[in-house]
Amino acid sequence: MKTMQSKRLEGLSEKIFLDRYARKNADTNETKVGDIVLALTKDDPKFPAKEVGEVVKREGQNVTVKLRNGELVQSSVEKLTLTIEKTPDEMWSRLANAMASVEDTAEKQKEWSEKFRWLLDDWKLVPGGRIAAGAGASDELTLFNCYVIPSPHDSRGGIMQTLSEMTEIMARGGGVGINLSSLRPRRAIVKGVNGSSSGAVSWGGLFSYTTGLIEQGGSRRGALMLMINDWHPDVQDFITVKQTMGQVTNANLSVCVSNAFMQAVKEDANWDLVFPDAKDPDYDTLWDGDLEKWKKLGKNVTHYRTVRAREVWNSIIEGAWKSAEPGVVFMEYYNQMSNSWYFNPIICTNPCGEQGLPAWGVCNLSAINLSKFYDEETHDVAWDELSRVVRYSTRFLDNVIDTTPYHFPENEKNQKNERRVGLGTMGLAELMIRLEVRYGSPESLEFLDKLYGFMAREAYLASTEIAAEKGSFPAFDLEPFMQSGFMKNMVETYPEVGEAIEKRGMRNVTVITQAPTGSTGTMVGTSTGIEPYFAFEFFRQSRLGYDKQFVPIAQEWQDANPGESLPEWFVTSMDLSAKDHIRAQAAIQRWVDSSISKTANCPADFTVEETAELYELAFELGCKGVTIYRDGSRDVQVLSTTSKDEKKEEAEAPAAVAVAAPEESPVETLNAVLNVSVSPEQKQVFDKQYKSRPKVLRGATYKYNTPFGMAYITVNDIDGTPGEIFLNVGKAGSDVFAMAEALGRVCSLFLRYGDHGNKVQLLVKHLKGIGGSGAVGFGPNRVESIADAVAQALETHAGIDDHEHATATEIPIAATSYPIVTEKNKITYTSKDLCPSCGSASLLNVEGCKTCGNCGYSKCN
Repeated sequence: MKTMQSKRLEGLSEKIFLDRYARKNADTNETKVGDIVLALTKDDPKFPAKEVGEVVKREGQNVTVKLRNGELVQSSVEKLTLTIEKTPDEMWSRLANAMASVEDTAEKQKEWSEKFRWLLDDWKLVPGGRIAAGAGASDELTLFNCYVIPSPHDSRGGIMQTLSEMTEIMARGGGVGINLSSLRPRRAIVKGVNGSSSGAVSWGGLFSYTTGLIEQGGSRRGALMLMINDWHPDVQDFITVKQTMGQVTNANLSVCVSNAFMQAVKEDANWDLVFPDAKDPDYDTLWDGDLEKWKKLGKNVTHYRTVRAREVWNSIIEGAWKSAEPGVVFMEYYNQMSNSWYFNPIICTNPCGEQGLPAWGVCNLSAINLSKFYDEETHDVAWDELSRVVRYSTRFLDNVIDTTPYHFPENEKNQKNERRVGLGTMGLAELMIRLEVRYGSPESLEFLDKLYGFMAREAYLASTEIAAEKGSFPAFDLEPFMQSGFMKNMVETYPEVGEAIEKRGMRNVTVITQAPTGSTGTMVGTSTGIEPYFAFEFFRQSRLGYDKQFVPIAQEWQDANPGESLPEWFVTSMDLSAKDHIRAQAAIQRWVDSSISKTANCPADFTVEETAELYELAFELGCKGVTIYRDGSRDVQVLSTTSKDEKKEEAEAPAAVAVAAPEESPVETLNAVLNVSVSPEQKQVFDKQYKSRPKVLRGATYKYNTPFGMAYITVNDIDGTPGEIFLNVGKAGSDVFAMAEALGRVCSLFLRYGDHGNKVQLLVKHLKGIGGSGAVGFGPNRVESIADAVAQALETHAGIDDHEHATATEIPIAATSYPIVTEKNKITYTSKDLCPSCGSASLLNVEGCKTCGNCGYSKCN
């Protein structure tokens, strides 16, 4: 195996390490000359920015910091982040000692401290974010990333209790999953208040809203997963809730789908929406959201209505096609495969979907960095080294269970009863490139089966060895444990695992989980999770101008082969077909006893029918869940479907006809949009000077690439001159979308109100050249901002300026939004939303998790 020497982290990697994982010194008054610090360079309450630098001067509370780029900035000690640990080596030693401290003798503590230190060295094992930040650093910090809490008790007190539990977990840095199926449906009678229920979805809105408050108030933002079962009468409202802006904005949504429902979809059969009889005398004490358990108790179920299963399924598919939500978890199949099926059913997943959990279950995660296991001499995987790392890693995670503090006794009781761990991977795409195996090819599926089967075997054997030494998890029962769907597959392929479990027992109910690893993977500088690279080249603006940059392995190839194109095994997520993504996921899922965070990326012209086919393929291949992201699907402008081979843009903007409903008074429109009021006298004056809009207007739609994504600007004429502007840019519900819509409305009001000379030229004068955090294009094709794009569209439309703008053959280049260009198709992909951490337009949907390409912020980590 080729060994790489550890080196100091640089750039974004160093910033992520110091900001998120290095042990902090809370007393910044101890700052001295020579200290490496994070300096607050943008003191914005919502979008602060930090940069790494060295303190070169201190006078009292004032300091001068020399940033990594050589710039000197003036600051004060209270605006610095001072870390005790400056390098990963110091963190590795802390973690190794912390995890070894729970061994029962001094000799074992020394032995495993050394083994864990070797394991962590050079990022062979990359611990989960909470472990890296908390282990050995604080007795208060949880080492678990995510939690699933019980479905809310169907009462006001029960809902408030769930809200309180959720808030406490998020305040400590944990994500939360909640299944809403225990809550009675909308309009159901609530006997105690002589009224009716607002429904499960409305309470989901409460949990979502509270998550938003926690996002704004804490240094670590809340993450929430809401789920509902396919039999619940509110399931259709749940599927479409995000299509109404503002109802649920701070949660991921997934529908729990049963085998019976999928069969009904296949047969185009009817499907009953039901709920337990709330009048049952045992309802308040026995109902917990588990419908099958309720039925087995002989309890009554109320039939609400019958729908076509395919109608519900189509709603799910259309929602996923439009905006990547809701996702689907095949929950009945999940429980059939689950090793805890006989004592602890899975009810929900964590926010990123990789860990299905019972009530009070937790995520206990770390990832093996597969990029470190390429044997250059044999051009193969370094199997012996990988085996050793897998076995040590299993013990490392098992020790986390006894190291972490528990803030909820229910979590401690559940976790110590089942000892659930989740060993995953990162760097898969990099390893496959080094092996010259094209991700998604038939050859790759065979390789994935071999690789992940090998790791599962080694992890399970390691767990049996720990069980022989320390005992099995308390809920272990050999016969039902071996009857799970996962264990049947495991023993059929690796009978030695079954023999070891029969002889030694099993230390952990589950061992394998494939998490996104967004922040940690970015820090380490390899591909994240099990995903292919999103792209190999991108453009970044610095003080020296625009630079084309490559991910390291692509840069390595270009340096060795100047002028040549990347070979076919350098494949990106958008080069793959959606089915390639699903087949790769299914190949890995066979060897994952929990689940996988994976996104099937689809082109913009992917159809609703293809989406349905993809979801059904995922079910047939044995995936436990599925999430897709159709390129641009969260942009309000729905792109027309073209041939998959055609990726060119129209050279000229098409003519457009806008048809409107009967118009409200402009003042009434302002009242609704801006929440203001005017007097009747003011309204009368305004209406007299306002040019009314006819029912039909004609104009044109212009397409501009902006730092915030592709903007579609429609300019309609009134009496031969521009009188109305519509702006479509950004995802529905995002800040970008809201700001763009507001700009269009205000511009329209300006163009149609009063008589103040050439309004078009005046508007162009005030909008043109307005700059933001980045720009797109060069020279006359340069677009500074959305406002600048509106000005250019007006110029073109009114004939004020006849300069040419970017066409399909040009590759626009953005500064902070990181447009990404694939090697194969030269298609530009830009972020269409703002990062809540740094404020730049660089938030990408990667592995089902929103990740910032600028500062490294990750919704899931």
